[in-house]
Amino acid sequence: MGKTLAPPKAIKAAKTGKKKAPTNGQPDAASWVGKIPQIEPGLYADGLPYPDFNYLAFKLILKPNRFISRESLFDFARVIKAPAAEHGVGFNMSNYVDAPTKIREIIFIDTEDCRLYNNSFIVRRRITYVNGFPEGDPEIVFKFRNADLQKTAQTDVRPQIQGDYEVKFKCQVLPLKEKLGGIRILYSNNVQFPRKNVTQSDVLSFDAISEVFPVLASLKKEPGERINLVNGAIIEEVLQDICMLDFGNGHTAKANVGIWRTRGEHRPLIAEFAYQLKFKDRRELDRESMKRAEAFFLALQFAAKDWMALNATKTGVVYRLLGNPPKSNE
Repeated sequence: MGKTLAPPKAIKAAKTGKKKAPTNGQPDAASWVGKIPQIEPGLYADGLPYPDFNYLAFKLILKPNRFISRESLFDFARVIKAPAAEHGVGFNMSNYVDAPTKIREIIFIDTEDCRLYNNSFIVRRRITYVNGFPEGDPEIVFKFRNADLQKTAQTDVRPQIQGDYEVKFKCQVLPLKEKLGGIRILYSNNVQFPRKNVTQSDVLSFDAISEVFPVLASLKKEPGERINLVNGAIIEEVLQDICMLDFGNGHTAKANVGIWRTRGEHRPLIAEFAYQLKFKDRRELDRESMKRAEAFFLALQFAAKDWMALNATKTGVVYRLLGNPPKSNE
């Protein structure tokens, strides 16, 4: 991750000189710190350069069955305390005990054959509710998510709309699909904007959606194609900020727990613990803080072993809701 994050020769022993035993007796995982490649420079069609990621997002996918009340969302904060203390990560939940619980409605749209998801694209709309009523305009989120950093950077997700939009390029850190104690990396090039900025009236027309997102035009098979609600699912998200994490040298992250369930029958689908660091340049991510973040993330997987849901993402669960899973690039 730049010169300040050159691949380490070895993990230094603790100041006591004693070698630290691996968490839960597990072998040390291969470090990703300093090994994320640089993006080869290039230009989009309008002459703007490819971006580099400016978020480092950590995610643990969790089983939803333990989350049955607002108080139970904070139960996971107590799981965090031991691995945070073990690896020198600052932990503070006192400022979040009275933080409001957020409710959001989320839907995904795609073709019948899941052509967007099969090609690493995700389109969703979300509405935030406050005191039972929608707050502000519905928000459109469009993203390209893939394990190939260069391909993700080269994919121009910017919309052709009237109005402002915000691009967020994230490096996402997740556990291995099949077991605890490791790390895999995905990259997500996102854009989000208010629904009112889309002037097309028929937003379930593939022709219209590819006008908004020109990068999708190459996926059209024929004129007049339609896109639909994925598996007919309307998702209710319950989101709670639970603590602040401090990795040192100014790198702090607010952490939250979210649970996704279907509206109507309130069927729990999946949950997630997430936090992210934001920066202007990845060279700000010093090696010491990133090694601390890595060690904490690995230890947390074992501390939360009874909560973990492996080989899953929130979006993937929605796409597999009715079986017949599509191809996944996640």
